Amino acid sequence: MKHNKLSYYVGQAFQGIFRNGVMSVASIAVLMSCLVVLSCFGLLVVNINTNLEKLGLMNEIVVFLDYDMTEEEIVSVEEQIKAIQYIGDVDRITADEGLTLMKERAGDFGYIYDDYRNDNPLSDCFKITRVDSERLTSVTYSLRQIEGVRSTKDQLDIANMITSFKNGVTAIFVGFLAVLFVITIFVIINTIKLSVYSRKNEISIMRYMGATGWFISFPYVLEGAFIGIIAAIPAFFIEYGVYKYIVGSMTGVLNMLTFIPVAEVVPALIAASLSVGVLTGVVGSTISLSKYTRK
Repeated sequence: MKHNKLSYYVGQAFQGIFRNGVMSVASIAVLMSCLVVLSCFGLLVVNINTNLEKLGLMNEIVVFLDYDMTEEEIVSVEEQIKAIQYIGDVDRITADEGLTLMKERAGDFGYIYDDYRNDNPLSDCFKITRVDSERLTSVTYSLRQIEGVRSTKDQLDIANMITSFKNGVTAIFVGFLAVLFVITIFVIINTIKLSVYSRKNEISIMRYMGATGWFISFPYVLEGAFIGIIAAIPAFFIEYGVYKYIVGSMTGVLNMLTFIPVAEVVPALIAASLSVGVLTGVVGSTISLSKYTRK
């Protein structure tokens, strides 16, 4: 009996798709286009965030120590630094090494630092790299609480800029998603409405015979879901082809950029296309049924 019911539901759903062929094709085309644009924009956002996170991990903090600290005290400070959460690589730069670096950066004028070899004004310091930009403020605060730390130098402005840009890109993506979702649902609503309207007499008879609202509504819900699935299949292949072409074209041209590998993208694209397609179809069907099938 359950098998017969399922066959009836599926059969009615496909009849509805073919009965309103023009509107069904329009719904599938619009939903497919929205899925392609949405997925391409989503992949763009994900890759932008990946590169921004990579750039954010390049943040550096330089920790300057007090003068005339003993070796034991410096080692103790280093251990305390490494114990702080979200700390990346910690490299010690002695006062002599720091003076040598300054001389190298000065180029032809490096000789002016030779006079400081016997009276080095620098102190030992630690260079901390790969600090998460979103944790830079809290890490810097923790570093300044360590006894023996004279001062710190960070790139907080750059970190804030990276975080703001990431949040802006995410906000644009969410807004874009909402607009596309509304447009697609609107088209599907009208498609299902036509299907329901063409069978309004039959629905009235079914109500009179005692059919439940679920029995009447489920074929239309399935119709919306099938529209979503049919739209998601070609959308996935288009998304996959476009992304593969872009990654192949850009690889080697922009070495500074990191692209998520195509193989890692495929499962996410399949899941996103099917889930968004089915969800959109079901939501559109449910909304359109609220008027025509309520008792």
